[in-house]
Amino acid sequence: MKSLVIVESPTKAKTIQKFLGSDFVIKSSFGHVRDLPKKELGVDVENGFKPKYVIPTKAKKVVAELKKESAKADQTILATDEDREGESIAWHLQEALKLKNPQRIVFHEITKTAIEKALQSPRHIDTNLAEAQQARRILDRIVGYKISPFLWKKIAKGLSAGRVQSVAVRLIVEREREIEKFIAQEYWGLEALLKKSEEEFNASLIKVDDKVLDKLEIKNKEEADKILTDLNNSDYIVSSVEKKETRKKSSPPFTTSTLQQAAWQKFKFSAKMTMSLAQRLYEEGNITYHRTDSLNLSEDSLNSAKDFINQEYGQNYWAGQPVRYKTKSSGAQEAHEAIRPADASKTPQSLAGLDARQLKLYTLIWQRFIASQMAPAVFDSVSADIKARNYTFRANGQTLKFDGYLKVYPTKFEETTLPDLEEKDNLNLVELKSLQHFTEPPARYTEASLVKTLEKYGIGRPSTYAPIISTIQARNYVTENEQKRFVPSEMGILVNDVLVENFPEIVDVDFTAKMEKDLDSVAEGKDEWSKTCKDFYTPFAKNLAEKYKDVEKKDLVKETDKICPKCGAPLIERLGRFGRFYACSKFPECKHTESVEGDKNNLNIVCPKCKEGKLVARKTKKGKIFYGCNSFPKCDFALWDKPIDELCPKCDSILIEKNKKLIKCSNKECDYQKDR
Repeated sequence: MKSLVIVESPTKAKTIQKFLGSDFVIKSSFGHVRDLPKKELGVDVENGFKPKYVIPTKAKKVVAELKKESAKADQTILATDEDREGESIAWHLQEALKLKNPQRIVFHEITKTAIEKALQSPRHIDTNLAEAQQARRILDRIVGYKISPFLWKKIAKGLSAGRVQSVAVRLIVEREREIEKFIAQEYWGLEALLKKSEEEFNASLIKVDDKVLDKLEIKNKEEADKILTDLNNSDYIVSSVEKKETRKKSSPPFTTSTLQQAAWQKFKFSAKMTMSLAQRLYEEGNITYHRTDSLNLSEDSLNSAKDFINQEYGQNYWAGQPVRYKTKSSGAQEAHEAIRPADASKTPQSLAGLDARQLKLYTLIWQRFIASQMAPAVFDSVSADIKARNYTFRANGQTLKFDGYLKVYPTKFEETTLPDLEEKDNLNLVELKSLQHFTEPPARYTEASLVKTLEKYGIGRPSTYAPIISTIQARNYVTENEQKRFVPSEMGILVNDVLVENFPEIVDVDFTAKMEKDLDSVAEGKDEWSKTCKDFYTPFAKNLAEKYKDVEKKDLVKETDKICPKCGAPLIERLGRFGRFYACSKFPECKHTESVEGDKNNLNIVCPKCKEGKLVARKTKKGKIFYGCNSFPKCDFALWDKPIDELCPKCDSILIEKNKKLIKCSNKECDYQKDR
């Protein structure tokens, strides 16, 4: 008697096989085995939104093999991930393989104990979860297939829109406009360098006539100079001293959102990379499931952390009792636990076989979990108010008394030492100075801050943050600047404005968040998936039909005084997916194009192959940057690494930037390289 266990990935299958004996055959579905067709809507909107599922070409061989294995097996067990998408994959496997009564097991970590426990309590497929995922897929398909052709007709071919991605683009566009409209305000602060018994320290002006100063209250140099004049020959007397012990608790263990934020802040890992690394760590049994918005921790994990902390660091480093955290997200239900190491005793140093990036992420997860069960860090804090006439200055000091969780999870803090101050101490003034400041505009979004905002507004779910960010970059609606912050492209702004004006509900933050709650209701069995689709589609379809009639096509063409080098006709400037470019006005008879001068994608380097075109930065359909000749398809020269305007002294091939420190020859047969 054999049991067939089906999981999503080969790595996960390999790990599970280690824990199960010869009575089990473990196979991988390699992800989804059914989906909506690529070249049609695939949803019957007139008949209850019935989806038309097909088996993709790449999955047909896998499905055929799984059918044979399930026919031979005594029972089939579906062990896909425990979130909605995992439940959906299990349901599709049941349908594609025509399984009559498959068992469904879920586990939060891939360990022997967790697998054996799951096998002891199998269940049926949760159709509510599967239907919630089906509703999401149908809604996304409707928006994409209905609005994208509208954008082709009214703006330009090749554009696309997404139900959730378009909201993310709107956030970035609106932040850019806030920055453009921002007017900096000048303000000043005063700082006194004081001394007691040869110990110097700084104090900042906080009050005038016992009234707390607003940040912008001292508006200019004249006002600051007046205060400096008032303070001439003043005595600086300590009016009050407050000494206390402060405790700083550790942050909770990671959820998907906070892990993506921390990985970006510490390592500049993209959300996509973080999830890819976490997936591998999970499948190899090193961490618990990584798509979660829950902060729950199992009793076993709490006991394991306690034992490890007491043994490695001493009892005074343990929190004294298990620390449990409450999930702030009202919709947290995708998984049962926070992200943590599967085994607390597996320190990063003890793990072999991880590549450098995996090890960095595992270390971060391990440190954060262990720290969450450790004692708070303890600081001695001092706050002193110093009077000078009718002005009050304040000095703050902080010293670390006990490192607590900081021993494992170091975070930045400023340690400032003050002299031993007492009330009525008369201090010596070393220097009094005014400092000019300006208010700053809101910062552009980074991957970390965008994920935080999406979670804050309830847009998307843990499994969708990384795809959202990858998609809007692949569509070239937003790009990252040198500071790794998102800037909307000209096309991204245009598409956003068209959607905001004509389909406000599609890109409305509150509406999108409400849709997520509606999907949650389906997952909880409180609502019908087809009703959710209908409630969205009915007003949407009516509005779309009206907009086709009312909205005029955007004129994206500008005349120029340039002449086409191929046919002599005037060149015009067009706006395309990848920015502005020059094109022949006789298109399609003449297909000549070239980059716009000053375009940041134009490297202004002559193509080393054809000697006529210029090298430009472009993106593949999957969003990967490459560098090619702007005369394509006439010239097919292309490089993955960024070229520089310099030839190799050995072979005359163009040189490329290999990394931040190295320049190499683009010719693979040439070994020339130099430091940057």
